[in-house]
Amino acid sequence: MKMEIFIIVLFSWFIYLALTVGSGGFLLWSPEEILFGILFAVLSTLLIKKLFSMTGMKPGLKCLNPKRWLLFLVYVLGPFFFSMVRANLDVAYRVITGKIKPGIVRISSGGLRTDFGLTMLANSISLTPGTLTVDVDRDNLYVHQLYVRNKESKTEEICSSMSKLIGRMTE
Repeated sequence: MKMEIFIIVLFSWFIYLALTVGSGGFLLWSPEEILFGILFAVLSTLLIKKLFSMTGMKPGLKCLNPKRWLLFLVYVLGPFFFSMVRANLDVAYRVITGKIKPGIVRISSGGLRTDFGLTMLANSISLTPGTLTVDVDRDNLYVHQLYVRNKESKTEEICSSMSKLIGRMTE
């Protein structure tokens, strides 16, 4: 557990340094900035550890697996990006033509078993224009759409192959 904490502190510190690069004037960071970054990383890690222990969640090193990061990159640059482009064009078309038929549809969760996977799918759907995830349960997501073709939409119509790739990333 101590090694995990050290890795998370180090990772948080590197993220902090990456976000504040150039704030030190001539050098990349001032000595105060580096010390504050270490303090911030330690305090935020301890706070998150406390929150995790209060909820019963156990942080692991799964998130540091390079395969998961590569899959995430493929997901963001692949199906998620194309869903965003398609949804933006569809919303622009609906706004220009006025062809709007809003409604809530139920779609399958695609067999996702983890809360993280379900949350990632729900957020991906909500981030695409014209859709908003209203409710989530173990087997289904309820999605508000700008234009509903039929009440029993197939998962592929709304989130294409997102759930399969999210399942490979999160489980």
